[in-house]
Amino acid sequence: MGACILLGNFTGFFRVGVTAYMLGTHARADSLAVSIGFLDTLKSVILNTMLFAFVPMLMLREGAARGAFFRRAQGVFVTILAVLSAAIALFAGPLVSALGPGLEAAEHAQATLLLRIFAPSTLFTGAAGIFSALLYTERRFIVPGLNQTSLNLGTIAGALLLGKIAGINGFAIGYTAGSATQLFLTWRAGRDLHGAFRESAQSGGERASLGEVLLKPGMFLLYAGLIAGNVVVTRRFATYSGPGMAAAFDYCIRCVNVFIAYMVYPVASTLVPEIARLKGMNDDRRAYRLIDRGVGMMAVAAIASCAIGITLREPLIRLLFQRGSFTADSTEMVSGVFLGFAPSLVGWALMDLISRCFFALDRPKLPLIAAFIPISVNLAMMSLFLAQGRLMSPPMLGLGASAGLVAGFLTLFTMIHVRRKAAGPAPSLVESAESGRN
Repeated sequence: MGACILLGNFTGFFRVGVTAYMLGTHARADSLAVSIGFLDTLKSVILNTMLFAFVPMLMLREGAARGAFFRRAQGVFVTILAVLSAAIALFAGPLVSALGPGLEAAEHAQATLLLRIFAPSTLFTGAAGIFSALLYTERRFIVPGLNQTSLNLGTIAGALLLGKIAGINGFAIGYTAGSATQLFLTWRAGRDLHGAFRESAQSGGERASLGEVLLKPGMFLLYAGLIAGNVVVTRRFATYSGPGMAAAFDYCIRCVNVFIAYMVYPVASTLVPEIARLKGMNDDRRAYRLIDRGVGMMAVAAIASCAIGITLREPLIRLLFQRGSFTADSTEMVSGVFLGFAPSLVGWALMDLISRCFFALDRPKLPLIAAFIPISVNLAMMSLFLAQGRLMSPPMLGLGASAGLVAGFLTLFTMIHVRRKAAGPAPSLVESAESGRN
């Protein structure tokens, strides 16, 4: 998982570097930021739902029951994804108006066209996520881990090879082609499992109801959508703050996503199947020990990463992006946005890890309650800043998301520990360490 994430981030920085070189923080970069930013967020929500809600559901079933459930869920999810892709293409114009209300007419038209080209990638990425979930149940992590690499390489190829012909649309063509490539790779990697599941489903296995298939993924989808909504809300307000601000935030979120990817995904991707297995064995005590260890390590890594990022933000951004159309003014703008947004990675990482683990324990109520807090705080703060005319300052742009995510984590952490105290003694970090030594 770590190697796949490393490759994904390496190609991701190259992708952002190509975007920075070709577009910088000029107004035309805002149209790409609004459209591709939305698709990246949607992709993340869909994949997280498949991997962190669907995988535990598969892990709790064996043989014919697992095969029947997978084939039923596959048909339901593919239908939903196809309808969603068609809706994005059909309503691209109104969608861009909601996502980037501050865009000028030319940028609005360009973003609408880009969103229509991007639309099929929703189906391709989601279908790849379904097959990835199947591979995760067999602990096959390599091909699912290449998802971001496929998207990045496709986007880079489209931008460089089609730039002179299709202009900025080359980014969208390449992105969609990359998502189709990942779908093919995950389907091919799990061909043996598909055949076995088809045979087991035909030989037996009770047909799952629609509610059973949709309930748990639907709850995680709501949670992931609320957390991801912080990025969408911040980018939306960025379009009111002048040309280039949406693009500056997009470069900033790429940097923060590197920390989130390395801190959350390897730990959560390996913890969730094990926690689901322990839940199936009714061994909640060992499951809590795993969660405590993960959260303890994550807290140290998140705080250290935040401090390093804030301290070195300007030289790092200059080193990574300052060339071509990305000027010294662009570096100053992006580093200013990063200053306000960087603290969000502490709350984001800790809240996300705990929530994924509790979904694996089939206890989604507290994460769902806490998920409403970040976006509510963000909306309130950004609306207040906009009313006071203070959104033109780059550091102010990310403060709402940072305050909201930290507040969400603290609320979730408090609720969980109050609940566990009320339920009786629970394993602590000290007990976990002693158990490890024994």
